Amino acid sequence: MRWAHVGLNCRDQRVTEEFYTRWFGFHRARTVPVRGGEILFLRNGEAHLELFPAPDGPAAPSATADGPAQPGAVRHIAFRAESVDALLAAMGDAAEVTLGPLDFDEVLNGWRTVWLRDPDGVVVEVSQGYRDQDVIETTEREIHV
Repeated sequence: MRWAHVGLNCRDQRVTEEFYTRWFGFHRARTVPVRGGEILFLRNGEAHLELFPAPDGPAAPSATADGPAQPGAVRHIAFRAESVDALLAAMGDAAEVTLGPLDFDEVLNGWRTVWLRDPDGVVVEVSQGYRDQDVIETTEREIHV
């Protein structure tokens, strides 16, 4: 089993496509015509986003902080970056920050994260310095507890 994609409903697919291509390195991989429009597939390596047209539907409440906490709602989508601060500097006014940047050095030295809102209100997490916990680190923490 492998991860396939995340599907996003978009008020304006072109605006959403521009956001993810400009700031997150995606490019258009496929366009599929559907009644009343098209579905856009964006790709960055093995990650795909599927952009659906939803110009007339009611807007979801704009998420805040690190995303909605209701069961069944996607809290946020996340990306890794070399530098959170460099991304924010490059984005300038285009970065609609909902939380952070925050440092999590007490958990993992060098882990820094910011949460942004995409053009449709989806919260996007961007982190630097995260890595999975290894067996030695887990064992050492358990011994010292």
